[in-house]
Amino acid sequence: MFEKLTEFLESINTVLYYPLLIILLLCIGLYFTFKTKFIQIRFLKESISVVLEKPQEEGAVSSFEALMVSTASRVGSGNIVGISTAICLGGYGAVFWMWIVAIIGGASAFIESTLAQIYKKKDKDGTSYGGPAYYIEEGLKSRKLGVIFAVSLILTYAIGFNMLASFNLQTSFMTYDFYNPKKTPFIIGLTLALVTSICIFGGGKRIIKFTSTLVPFMGVIYIIVALIMMVVNISYIPTVFKNIFEDAFNFRAIFGALASSSMMYGIKRGLYSNEAGIGSAPNAAASANISHPVKQGLVQMLSVFIDTLIICTATAFMCLSSGIEPTEALSGAPYVQESLSTFFGSFGNYFISLSLVLFTFTTLIGNLFYVDSNLFYINNKKKPSDKFMLIFRIFAVFVILLGAMSEVKLAWDISDLLMGIMALINLPSILFLSKKAIACLKDYEKQKTEGKDPKFKSKNIGMTENLDYWN
Repeated sequence: MFEKLTEFLESINTVLYYPLLIILLLCIGLYFTFKTKFIQIRFLKESISVVLEKPQEEGAVSSFEALMVSTASRVGSGNIVGISTAICLGGYGAVFWMWIVAIIGGASAFIESTLAQIYKKKDKDGTSYGGPAYYIEEGLKSRKLGVIFAVSLILTYAIGFNMLASFNLQTSFMTYDFYNPKKTPFIIGLTLALVTSICIFGGGKRIIKFTSTLVPFMGVIYIIVALIMMVVNISYIPTVFKNIFEDAFNFRAIFGALASSSMMYGIKRGLYSNEAGIGSAPNAAASANISHPVKQGLVQMLSVFIDTLIICTATAFMCLSSGIEPTEALSGAPYVQESLSTFFGSFGNYFISLSLVLFTFTTLIGNLFYVDSNLFYINNKKKPSDKFMLIFRIFAVFVILLGAMSEVKLAWDISDLLMGIMALINLPSILFLSKKAIACLKDYEKQKTEGKDPKFKSKNIGMTENLDYWN
């Protein structure tokens, strides 16, 4: 049964998802890059300063806090297992195409998060919320398309990404002697499901606070470990760069087998990791309390760079500088663990397992935050009944358990397909609405040149819609 389902999903992805995704990601991302005059480079320093700003109202969500929510979802197993998988199955060149997706995707992330701020809604308690479903309905005047997007996001994050995160975590235990392929995945999946259930059913505030403090610390330690590996193997770094660029521009190999090429794996795993343009981060971006929508657009652009150009690159060079040849058999966590063990010994295995435990947990919580926001949207922007939420959360917890016991190709194929559906809806939507985001950017730049702390009024860019904010 699973083999037939995997073949079916793979055929859909190969024929429909891969070609369309490449065209949309690269073409729309390049369009935004040129229209914003390379905002990824021009405003990189500005994005860092904006992150440190305090919210307009005391107790409101700051840009930094919104960044942490989106980064918690972005920085996860994809930064470790996803990059390893891309290199092992696609080749060295996947790293280059991962960089390209991040650099180009930074402009898409800016546009989508700026739009989320423009069209954000005000809750009864004064907080804000929103995301692609909301700007699709308000900007494109299509609630049906908004609902379709919301459903695709719920399926992607509650099923696809959460199954995959759980699966990726259990693969890191394959290297240990106690690993039993029939029992260990169930035990790990059950443990992860139980801890997640404690948080989503209440009573998990201490756990969330603990991990939100520890994960950034672990992220820094992770980068330091990667740097140590690179310094130790510094003589091999030129060869790593040579292999990356030679494989990235081997177009005969790329177009000879597009679905399994370094280009495709770099794009797929890069997108899975940084999520730029697929419409997830705007759900967190809309919650920030700021003076101008562009500020949060810049913050989310920075999040893409943190995720891919720093953490994913750390994983790639940690592995490639070790001298361990990437193979399909090592695909996933085992390749990273094998690479680290060349210098750190058994500590490398424990370190990757611990990193994955923490990153996976925060990813699951961040993913379910996005899901809740879109469940509210489908239910006419109101919280669904307690009974419905109880049933849904039980289902979400069961999916985490199921993911740990799934097949590797099935887990990736489901995630790729669902993520592709989101991108196919969100990317054209932000393209049609981009004039408002770009006008918003020009307004921000104008105020900056006048020496002001930019404050946004919708009338300044000719918007006549009755918005909850910015009027």
